[in-house]
Amino acid sequence: MNNSKSGKAIILTLITGLFLAITASQASAKNYFGAIAISPSTKAMGWSFDYSSKWKANNKALQKCRQYASDCRIATWFRNACGAVAIGQNGGWGAHWGNSIKNAKWKARKTCRKHDNNCKVKRWVCTKR
Repeated sequence: MNNSKSGKAIILTLITGLFLAITASQASAKNYFGAIAISPSTKAMGWSFDYSSKWKANNKALQKCRQYASDCRIATWFRNACGAVAIGQNGGWGAHWGNSIKNAKWKARKTCRKHDNNCKVKRWVCTKR
């Protein structure tokens, strides 16, 4: 009976240690943020990637876009992923993010097609994950 209790204590200690190690590993995993900003009137864009926060990524994308237009806004932002913007033949646009560049481009074209025809991806960017 005594051996059974000490065996259970050892197993519980090992499980707890493993759980703490996994949790610490996940907490220290780095997140990389990116964003794409667009001017609805001119279609000028600015983008960012591999920033330490969403705010920093959005700010940099807006800053770059505002070098060319005053009405820039964030089209999409992403964390450990990719973002894309597609623009249609009549100036309609759509943006989205995805876990791969292929997925982000597909989603951006799909979103653009809700507003326009013949949508083509004009900008894409990925974080290093």
